[in-house]
Amino acid sequence: MSPNRPDAERANILVEDDLIAEIGECRDRPDAETVDLSGRIVIPGLINAHLHTWQGALGFVGADWTLLEYLHNVHADIAPHYTPDDIYIGNLAGALNQINCGATTLGDWCHNNPTSEHTDAAVEALQRSGIRAVFLHGTPNRDPEAAHPLDEVDRLLDGPVRRQELLSVGMAINGPQISTPSAVVADLRAAEERRLIASMHQSGGQPTAAWEAVHAAGLFGPRTNIVHGAGLTDEWVTTLVDVGATFTTTPENELSHGHCTPITGRLLQLGTAPSLGTDTQTAVSGEILTAARIALAHQRGLDHEHHRHVTGMMLTTASISSKQALSWATVDGARALGLTDRVGRLEPGMQADLVVIDARALNLWPAHDPIATVLHASLANIEAVMIGGRWRKRDHSLVDDDLDEIRGRLFESGERLLRVRQARDAAEDGSADGVADLLNG
Repeated sequence: MSPNRPDAERANILVEDDLIAEIGECRDRPDAETVDLSGRIVIPGLINAHLHTWQGALGFVGADWTLLEYLHNVHADIAPHYTPDDIYIGNLAGALNQINCGATTLGDWCHNNPTSEHTDAAVEALQRSGIRAVFLHGTPNRDPEAAHPLDEVDRLLDGPVRRQELLSVGMAINGPQISTPSAVVADLRAAEERRLIASMHQSGGQPTAAWEAVHAAGLFGPRTNIVHGAGLTDEWVTTLVDVGATFTTTPENELSHGHCTPITGRLLQLGTAPSLGTDTQTAVSGEILTAARIALAHQRGLDHEHHRHVTGMMLTTASISSKQALSWATVDGARALGLTDRVGRLEPGMQADLVVIDARALNLWPAHDPIATVLHASLANIEAVMIGGRWRKRDHSLVDDDLDEIRGRLFESGERLLRVRQARDAAEDGSADGVADLLNG
């Protein structure tokens, strides 16, 4: 993914401390640990730019939900019952799952943190996991007229995150879709003053007057991240691209939940590209390579259909390449999270965030085209993951974590939280005894 190197090459990679020092033949270093990766493909760490990691204990409970059902069941019913312990174990398991799937960097969009204790639990879990993350501080069920709680953002900047090499802070704001003009202008001005990424949802609805208020204030820019972008007019997408704003699409759950059509093609027409996220583990598994393949296949399908409508036949050459799709999960993810100078490419001076793909498995072998091979890798092919020069996965297994304990705590958290929803359903059915039984376990 480096513009100064071939797309694929046979090479040695020298890692010193947390950085890539050399790529190529590399001088002899008898004191260095040598890892033989014959038959494998080494790629930059993948980047999941948008995940509500705190929902890790709710795996697949909403696989058949629409967006409206998800908002009602998770945010209205279940989220208010989260304790800091629930946030911690959800974030820890969710972050470890990302590492296991080959993501070395995570945009953690945390918007179920009503107290400082919830926030600190989420941050502590990210630290323990060893993932590189931008912790995007959000707020649950915030009044549209209320400004973002900046005291919490500043507390994070001055305390829990300040000394962490792998963690940085951003703001997960309500954004123009669900804030008043004065509130969103204040939020974006605060983010700009602190030079933080400000990420916001826009989905399934026309832009409100607050969008124009932000534009008039000159507050959209390279640190503005739009998640989904569905419902934005072509004029608005062009305006945002022109000022350098980034977009993150979560294609698997956008198509399933009903967010409207992913805007991948509209961005490509304007000379830019989306980053990718998996959004919520209530609906999908969290594999960012799956998101890249779905985004690619969906947009290719739209392009073929459009060409057939215009000319009577499909395209004769592919409209998008595999390399472009892989860049959405690397280079463009780094751009969306403000980490372009650190991750997303393999080149000297960049952080040593590497993923080793075992191409010897029969689902990938023979690897005639390394880029297409990587794009079609599955979880079973992710052999090793290095973050900041430290191995976090080796020989197909996560290291330094008691997964049995984590799985047990995650199961208990999920079971307790889901009983809350089941109790609501029982109450609506008029069964008082059933409610008591569910809440008592």
